[in-house]
Amino acid sequence: MKKAAVILVLVVLTGFALLLASVVAQEDMVVVDPSPFENPQRAPSVFRHEEHNFAADIWDCNVCHHVYDEQGNLIEDESSEDMRCADCHGLQDEGNQPGLMKAFHRNCKGCHLEKAKGPVLCGECHRWRQPAEDGAGS
Repeated sequence: MKKAAVILVLVVLTGFALLLASVVAQEDMVVVDPSPFENPQRAPSVFRHEEHNFAADIWDCNVCHHVYDEQGNLIEDESSEDMRCADCHGLQDEGNQPGLMKAFHRNCKGCHLEKAKGPVLCGECHRWRQPAEDGAGS
């Protein structure tokens, strides 16, 4: 019985550590991961995850990190924050699922247009010279 309790505690702690690691990694994010793109035409999008969510008053991960079922319906209370966008989105459109670049633009730029807040022009997100880490120049 003691062994089972120890194993259960270890499993719970490991799960918590993995969840915490994914959240911390996003909080430290400065640009959107460009690695899925072989020959990007633009610089990676500047995106300070924590700063963005605070300014946009976004507290629920699933606002941006969505999950859809097999029929293409949004699952309201599910979140994909523990995954990369490229884990679901390929480089090209697949049926009703947009390719990675289109998914980024629909999610980010689409929200900015809907809220009439945030950058919508290419050079406002894709900057060859990244702003200083302390936020100067942004």
